Amino acid sequence: MPFLGTTGRRTAPVVLAAVLCSFAAMVRASELFVTNEIDDTVTVLNGDTYKVIATIPTDQRPRGIFATPDHKYVLVCDGDSSNIDVIDTKTLKVVRRIETGPDPETLAMSPSGDKVYVSNENNALVTVINFATGKWITQIPVGIEPEGLAVTQHGRTVVVVSETTSMAHFIDTKTWKVVANVLVDTRPRIAQFTRDQRLLWVSSEVGGTVSVINPRSHQIVHVINFHIPGVDKEYIGPVGVRFTPDDRTAFVALGRANRVAVIDARTYKVEKYILVGQRPWQIAFSPNHKRLFVVNGLTNDVTIIDVSSLEAKKSVPVGRLPWGIAVVP
Repeated sequence: MPFLGTTGRRTAPVVLAAVLCSFAAMVRASELFVTNEIDDTVTVLNGDTYKVIATIPTDQRPRGIFATPDHKYVLVCDGDSSNIDVIDTKTLKVVRRIETGPDPETLAMSPSGDKVYVSNENNALVTVINFATGKWITQIPVGIEPEGLAVTQHGRTVVVVSETTSMAHFIDTKTWKVVANVLVDTRPRIAQFTRDQRLLWVSSEVGGTVSVINPRSHQIVHVINFHIPGVDKEYIGPVGVRFTPDDRTAFVALGRANRVAVIDARTYKVEKYILVGQRPWQIAFSPNHKRLFVVNGLTNDVTIIDVSSLEAKKSVPVGRLPWGIAVVP
């Protein structure tokens, strides 16, 4: 029987359909965007079912990926094409490309979303770009092979780590000058501020450690080591780092050790190692922080970890040599 409105008149089917479509849009699931370095694609997964929604072609060698603060776009570094693909999160299509300079590997944004920071691996620079216009604001010389970037919540400081120089470089965004260089362990990959901004964690892949830095004094306050029974230390290569909202627990992807470390972020004690796929690289939380998504480069999949039980629940195939991940609510 057709739906009757309050006046007793029959509501047109098209109106009912519009209401249902509107409701569906309101409850749209989160989405996972995963860069596939060999396939030159981004795989988009439904955040509830983990089914593939779309496979988006990109330029050559997509690696670093970042969602804009308003979640309208996902930005992808195309290392061999020297640009950024800008993906519209509604249409799931590349809507523009931004030139970055040689070999962009990773990127970050200012909290307001007006500036993009790109690490140019081949020429030891951080390029700062106006997101709206695509024009370069400046380029900042840093150490050799810059990679991971982190930005403070107030946007006053940008940190980039350089793989070959083995340093974390602190950049003042008012002067665009490097104000401190902190020597860390060999081949740093990722810099990540704790949510309260009081500490900065830097993972060193070859050194096999995580350095905890006081961002005010620029001093290392602790170095975290990892020991996995039956796994040679040379295979333990920390990369991706993420914190729970209360800053009490940290998760660190350990590369060729095929595990994610669970760390008490107050005592720096490793509480557990979770077995995942081969060469876990980057990691990200679901919007409600109940799940952790782990990108496994050599098994071409994403492992879903239940945060409450600290167990790997399932793995979902994506493209070849997946590298980075961004989650859009």
